[in-house]
Amino acid sequence: MDRGQKRLGEMLIDKGLITAEQLTSALEEQKKTKEFLGTILLKRKQIAERALLEVLSEQFNIPFVNLDYKYIDWELLKKFSPSLIQEHRCIPLRKDDFSITIATTNPLDPWALKKAEEESRGLKLKLVLVSEGAMEDAIKRYKQYLKGDMSKLFE
Repeated sequence: MDRGQKRLGEMLIDKGLITAEQLTSALEEQKKTKEFLGTILLKRKQIAERALLEVLSEQFNIPFVNLDYKYIDWELLKKFSPSLIQEHRCIPLRKDDFSITIATTNPLDPWALKKAEEESRGLKLKLVLVSEGAMEDAIKRYKQYLKGDMSKLFE
C-alpha cells in the first residue's frame, strides 16, 4: 500500500461511518482472528456492506459495481476455468481487444489475481468490486448455465 494512502479504518472514521472506539475494538479482534477489518465490522453490524464497499472502492481505486445491473456475457465465462469463477470468486464481465474486466469480492487475493491474469491470456486486467451477495448470485447462475438451465440466468 502506498504510504500516502489512508488505511481503511481512518477512511471509515473520516466519513463518519464508524467511531474511533469501534475501530479500536475491531482492530483488537483482528489481531486475534486475522480477519479483514471490514469483515469484522460487517459481522458486528457496525457498517452497511454497501458503505464498506464504496470506501474500499475509493481506497483501491477500483469501481464498485452492482451486478444486478451489469450484463454478464455467459459465453465469455465459458472461456475461463470453473476454478477461477467458483473457488477464486472472479467473474469475467466483458472483454475488448486490450483488456478484460473481472468482478471480485477481494482485490487483495494474490492467488485469485494471478489465476485471473493467467487465464486472461495477456490482456490487461481491469478489476471491479462486487458484494458477496452479488458474487454468490452470479456463481449460482453460472452453475445453472453450465447445467444448461437458461431459465434461471435472469432471475
